[in-house]
Amino acid sequence: MTIQVRFFASLREALGRDGADIALPAGARIADVWCAVTGTQALPAGILCAVNHDYAAPDAAVRDGDEVAFFPPVTGG
Repeated sequence: MTIQVRFFASLREALGRDGADIALPAGARIADVWCAVTGTQALPAGILCAVNHDYAAPDAAVRDGDEVAFFPPVTGG
């Protein structure tokens, strides 16, 4: 299945790209998307995730054609 991945704000800057299209096997979860596209072992704490514009937990399943977005933690004062 093909997943469209988007990175926002400081994640986009840190990774040097705003997104990617990746292929994953059926049954993949958001955390699997992160690992596949970044090459890291685990989704860092505090990163927000969304599937098709709705916030979702890292263990949420993804389906063919989904858009998965990753957002850095929000800070402010």
